[in-house]
Formats: sequence, structure tokens, C-alpha cells
Amino acid sequence: MSFPLLTATAALPAVGAIATAAVPVARRTAAKWLALLVSLATLALAAVVAVRFEPGGARYQLTESHAWIRDFGVRYELGVDGIGVALVALTALLIPFVILAGWHDADPLETGSRRWRPTQGFFALILAVEAMVILSFEATDVFLFYIFFEAMLIPMYFLIGGFGDHAHEHGEQAAATQRSYAAVKFLLYNLVGGLIMLAAVIGLYVQAGTFSLPEIVQARASGSLHMVTSTERWLFLGFFFAFAVKAPLWPLHTWLPNAMGEATAPVAVLITAVVDKVGTFAMLRFCLQLFPEASKWATPAILVLALISIIYGALLAVGQRDIKRLVAYASVSHFGFIILGIFAMTSQGQSGATLYMVNHGLSTAALMLVAGFLISRRGSRLIADYGGVQKVAPLLAGTFLVGSLATLSLPGLAPFVSEFLVLVGTFTRHPAIGIIATFGIVLAALYALVLYQRTMTGPVRAEVAEMPDLRVRELLVVAPLIVLLIFLGVYPKPVTDIVNPAVKQTMSDVHQTDPKPVVEAAK
Repeated sequence: MSFPLLTATAALPAVGAIATAAVPVARRTAAKWLALLVSLATLALAAVVAVRFEPGGARYQLTESHAWIRDFGVRYELGVDGIGVALVALTALLIPFVILAGWHDADPLETGSRRWRPTQGFFALILAVEAMVILSFEATDVFLFYIFFEAMLIPMYFLIGGFGDHAHEHGEQAAATQRSYAAVKFLLYNLVGGLIMLAAVIGLYVQAGTFSLPEIVQARASGSLHMVTSTERWLFLGFFFAFAVKAPLWPLHTWLPNAMGEATAPVAVLITAVVDKVGTFAMLRFCLQLFPEASKWATPAILVLALISIIYGALLAVGQRDIKRLVAYASVSHFGFIILGIFAMTSQGQSGATLYMVNHGLSTAALMLVAGFLISRRGSRLIADYGGVQKVAPLLAGTFLVGSLATLSLPGLAPFVSEFLVLVGTFTRHPAIGIIATFGIVLAALYALVLYQRTMTGPVRAEVAEMPDLRVRELLVVAPLIVLLIFLGVYPKPVTDIVNPAVKQTMSDVHQTDPKPVVEAAK
């Protein structure tokens, strides 16, 4: 039996989470180093997965399949396609940066105004989320996927509510209240979506007699499994609703600004750069593959919702006075682009959407983590409390600028390539929607550059006059992300080569081909 590489990639952070939680309370530093080493070892395993994956090979590779709940046909079934490989690598890459950035976020505080926060628990929860997210990207059994899709909500709930941001303008009590509200709202929204999906999962099993994604797709392709149109549409809506909440798609997005605003910056990155990607990934893997006809039926409505997310999220980002909520609404806009690319039903759109998931994770991580370093120095999330930072902390301001430019998809940085592919892919089939979506780029330039101008330029405010520049640990967090943003902006081929075969297979599942370009005859 070959080495279970996919299981090991998810099991290592799971075991690391238990080991980190078991470290004695007095050994906080040891717990931090253990969590960091486990995350780096997981990154090494994810790199092996990427190296061993053959883009021109079978659709699902490094597969594992074992009987689990025999009476219900549930199997422990794993496998990765190119899209899954890219997102497993993204998750494993970001977690060490999240741990390093949050190195002191859960340290006990000497003052009596704040409760003791167990350091071990904070880092153990991060590793637990990593394990569940990786398993979600690897699972090819629908029920197995559902379990981890829902289970990751629990550690995220405690990370938001128990280790949230204390930089609140109305004091510690208000901060605690807002953290609790954000955590409960996050949990309830996603639980409701998950319960609706559970009903759809059961309905799918009744129809197909199995939870195995490859078996269901094969049965549909061969004609041995046929769903009544109305049944397929209801099952599609059950799955899509849960994924749209997680993504998040307007109007199911309202939990995200609260959660990101009240969480610490590293946890905010965990939410939007890692956990939320499970929603958009699942649209590609499950909605389109399991319900191809229903996906095409729902496409016009989903494209409109994605378009609203793009414009609405960008407009609200322009009007924000809280740095972290601005990034949250910008992410709503970016997820609109991702979903637009998925349901444009073109290879350029879906390749762009997958690449956008990776690039958005890198750009949001860079911007949010630098913003977290900024907020920790000043103790305020309000944009109006800053000014002239670039004169006293040029490294901080410079990295903040690169993160802001990546957020607005500046050419030469990674998000530009993915956004361009999404818009091209959308325009070839839905030109009106593609044209309107481009206004999101204009608004992105507005909120990103205004944010930089108001915080970093102008006269130096007295409160930031003594602000220290980035420290070595913080540079170790930000510098690799900036290097990757530039590298993938100039040379995205390593990612596109992996994801494009999977995109072509997904296009085949929904029986779609790219529109042929219209060439006018010469007069």
C-alpha cells in the first residue's frame, strides 16, 4: 500500500493541534514553536503533493478509499484534482504566516481588565482549522466533505469570540460584546446553510445510492443515473445556498464584516483567505459536477448576484472608516469576481476564478496582516486615527502600499491576471455583465488608494510619531507574500498549468464549450 500522502497532510496539523493544546500552561513559547514547526512540516507535505501531482494525468490523483460507515455507504475517500492541489498548497502556505503574525495575540495580559487567554488553545485552534480545511479540499465523498465543511465552524467560533480584537473605540466591554455578537452571527449563518445542505446531501444519496463524487459523476455521464429536473434543481439549491453563505455571496455576506472586524488580523486572514475558499471551491467541485443542468439553469440569477456583490462590496468599502471592515467589504467584492468567473461557464472564467482564489488569499493576507501590525501599534482600527505613517515607518508603509495595490489588481501583481481572465471569460459569453463588472475595478482603485492616502500620507499625527517600523518577525511574515504576489503577477504559469486540466474537465461535465470569437468578414 502506498503512503497515504493526503491523509498525512491533513492528519499532521490535527495531531499538532492536540499536541499544542497539551503543552503545559507555563510553556507558552514552546507551544508557539511547536505549532509553527507543525505548520512548516504540513507545508512540506503539501509541496510533495504538488510535486507528485501530474497535470496531464488522471482527474483525481493520490487517491485513498476505505470503508467507513458501511450501512450508509459512506467511505473515507480522498483525491485531489488541480484545483484542490492549488488550494491545499495555498492553505499550507498561509498558516505559518498566520501563526507568526499572531505570535503575541493570545499572550496573557498583566492588567486585570482582560481575562486570561490560553496561548496553547489559540494556536491549537488554528492548526485544527487547517486540518479541516485541507480535508475539505481533498474529500471526494460528499458526506465526508460535509462533516469537515461543518466541523471547521467550531474552532473558528472560538477564535473569533475568544481571541478577538481588543482595539475598540468604546472600550473593553464594548469589544467583548461585539466579539460575541460576531462569533454567534458567523456560527448561525453557516449552521443554517449547513443544515440546508445536509438535507440536500441526504436527497442526493436517495437519488444516487452513493456519496462518492466520482461514482455519481460517472453514472450521470453514462446515463445510468437520471434525476428529474425539479429534483436536481432543488438539490442544487441546497448545496449552493450553503456554499454561498461560506463564500460569501450577497445577500448572505453580512456575517463577514462583523467576523473580520472583531477577529484579530491573523484570524481575519484565516477566515477570508482560507476558510471562505471552501465555499467557492465547492461550487466548482460539487455544484457543477453533480448538478450540471441545474447549474446552467441557475446561472443567470447567480451572475446577477455576483455582479451585485462586486459593486455593492466595493461601494461599501469606499465608505468604511474601519480598516478591517474595509478589507472585509473588499473581499465581498472579490468573491463576487470569483463566483462570476465560475458561472461564466467559460474556461478562461473558471481558470481565472481558481487563480483568483489563490491570488486573493495572498493579497488579502499581505494587506490584512500589515494592517494588523499597524493597528497593534496604534490601538485603533479607525482610518481617521492615522496619518503620516510613511514618514516614521517606511517599511510598514511600503508593504501596506503593495498590499493595497494588489487589492486593486494592479498590472504586474498576481490578482491582475486572475481578474483579467475572469472578465475576459465573462465578456465572451455575457458581455453586458462583463462590462458592468469592470466598474468594480474602478471602485477598487478608489477604496485602496484612499485608504493608503489617509493612513500613510499627510502630516504626521502626534499619536503615530513614535511608531516603530516593522520588526524582523513581521518582515518574515510580509516579505514572502509580496515576493509571491510579484512572481505570480509576472509568471502565473506554475498555477495555471495545474488548474487548467481540471477546469477543462469541469467544463466537460456541464457540457459547455467556449464561445467561438465572432470575426466580421472583410468588406
